Amino acid sequence: MALSSCLLPFSQSDTAPSHSACSSNLAASFSNFPVSSRDYSFSRNENLVLNGGGSNLCRRFCGLKKLWILKSLNVRHGSHRKHRPVNELKIRSELRDELGKDSNTSPEDPSLQLANVQSDPSFTDETGAIGADLSDGSHKVGDLPPVLKQSSDGLSDVQRGASLCIAVVGATGELARWKIFPALFALYYSGYLPEDVGIFGFSRKNLTDKDLRSIIASTLTCRVDHQENCGEKMDAFLSRTYYINGGHNNKDGMSRLAERMKKIEGKSKANRIFYLSVPQEALMDVACTIADKAQAPRGWTRIIVEKPFGFSSQSSHQLTKSLLSKFKEKQIYRIDHMLGRNLIENLTVLRFSNLVFEPLWNRTYIRNVQVIVSESIAQTEKYSDGYGIIRDIVHSHILQTIALLTMEPPISLDGEDIRNEKVKVLRSIRKLDPRDVILGEYKSSSQEKNGVILNGVDPTYCAAALYIDNARWDGVPFLVRVGTGLIKHRVEIRVQFRHVPGNLYRENIGINIDLGTNELILRDEPDEAILVKINNKIPGLGLQLDASELNLLYKDRYKTEVPDSYEHLIHDVIDGDNHLFMRSDEVAAAWDILSPVLEEIDKHHTAPELYEFGGRGPVGAYYLWAKHGVPWADD
Repeated sequence: MALSSCLLPFSQSDTAPSHSACSSNLAASFSNFPVSSRDYSFSRNENLVLNGGGSNLCRRFCGLKKLWILKSLNVRHGSHRKHRPVNELKIRSELRDELGKDSNTSPEDPSLQLANVQSDPSFTDETGAIGADLSDGSHKVGDLPPVLKQSSDGLSDVQRGASLCIAVVGATGELARWKIFPALFALYYSGYLPEDVGIFGFSRKNLTDKDLRSIIASTLTCRVDHQENCGEKMDAFLSRTYYINGGHNNKDGMSRLAERMKKIEGKSKANRIFYLSVPQEALMDVACTIADKAQAPRGWTRIIVEKPFGFSSQSSHQLTKSLLSKFKEKQIYRIDHMLGRNLIENLTVLRFSNLVFEPLWNRTYIRNVQVIVSESIAQTEKYSDGYGIIRDIVHSHILQTIALLTMEPPISLDGEDIRNEKVKVLRSIRKLDPRDVILGEYKSSSQEKNGVILNGVDPTYCAAALYIDNARWDGVPFLVRVGTGLIKHRVEIRVQFRHVPGNLYRENIGINIDLGTNELILRDEPDEAILVKINNKIPGLGLQLDASELNLLYKDRYKTEVPDSYEHLIHDVIDGDNHLFMRSDEVAAAWDILSPVLEEIDKHHTAPELYEFGGRGPVGAYYLWAKHGVPWADD
């Protein structure tokens, strides 16, 4: 009988009597298979039981049946959503292994026909995930249906070790304690890390596993919107957290870390991620040691490198050259936590999935674009580490934001396709003219007790005018304003459109025609929102116009908790999604844009303008805006 006759609908196959034609044909085929030393059975409602000498075929049939179930579930539940917990991926991997583990069958063996079904496009296209698991990081993630979780029970009775190990190098630092470990726990709690994950802390302090668990326990929190089994999950996460004392020799310490990982992994095919939360001067030594001593022997290895990515174009080139001598480009994830915000992820969604925006996204309709990152006194960070705000924020976050905002449509949502378009934009941005840059530095009185001091070297404020020399954006100024110690905390993008030609309502708008200009505002902080500024008639007998805002406030529209940016980006690393991480050529292109200004700063030819701490920033920024014909965004 043909194979298709055995593939009954789910409800029928579970209740089919054992003497059916399908079962008879399967039983007739069992004699062709060697008898296994152990019996395998798959039973649902005690109606279909396959045992004995047909164990190999049974396993293949069961695996095929489960794949058919997966296919049906994915069609109904939407398998192409991005975020799917890793439990489903593990199930898919094991099902694939069940179908293909026997390599001793002959070409005429009926079991081979069953195994070949996994190459059938009808399965691959609809499930979209056969063969996509943690082994290659190419999976897509989304919600796992409860029935699929039930079907995973008993898939394997072989004890497995950790399938994924994550090491935080610099585990006792503030970044690791307050951001990285909480993000890892949030992923674990929500089901986006494998249950068998191994978490490792690595530093030079003399601590034990218990000490590390005690340090990070106070920083772990569960989701506000669902706190089921919070304590149990936290205990499980901490029990899988281990500490390695690296000592003063990275080679010896990394060897100890690799040995500890091997014990946790067992004989499983495991992948490894190393988060390098270390000072820039120690980065290369640590990265090279990982490459030589601790890469995954049977899975993939990825490293996460914190910004800034070098100090200048030359130092960045040397850093990139050293990293690429030890790792492939696809293994390196240069992380900037500000790029993990929902606003950034939403840029391409707004552009390419809304017809109302895409036709207007060019020089014909857009007058200017403003990118504003303004930190108030409460959120002020001190840039006294020798890098300054340009190297730290403008180089990565600001230029990446502009690239995502202005790039051409990629051929797909694959990370490399998106990065290819980003680097084209970055190479098209005109080198920054020092005359189009205003640098500032906040000053404070000695009476203040918040530790804010005058830096003296590195600017804490930067306003600049950028231009993209391509057909889409020629002549459109991109005004950047990044500062700390200012009067208001705000992170937003403002797209100002051109005036309506021959506007019939010019007199009704008022003297200032700019008040009647349409504007799209993408706000990340203080309250995430999308605002569209339009002209509207004020109710009444007269004809008076008012600039009103169509407001989508996220906290009112969506009740779910927004994941932390580190959580988002670490999940992308696990998932193999690299579109929010800078590639080597992107890093180099960004440095080329900023090099003229950085050289002036290094030669001390440019003195930052002083501004009051808690004020509005340097006065020169207002003149820069006027020079390029851009109305200043209200504070």
